[in-house]
Amino acid sequence: MEPKDYIISKIEGEYAYLHDLSGKCDEDLFIAMALLPPDVTVGTKLHWEIFQYTVIE
Repeated sequence: MEPKDYIISKIEGEYAYLHDLSGKCDEDLFIAMALLPPDVTVGTKLHWEIFQYTVIE
């Protein structure tokens, strides 16, 4: 799988909606907060690679 960049568009309880920054996908990805780095909030940009999310500037 190729690396991707996302932005957190919405958080509902223990789940977050990630929006693909490449624009290739119109649907948001629904993922458990436990899989994301600690202290992420709406608007945080994430990089996904090798099944791991990291915060990017």
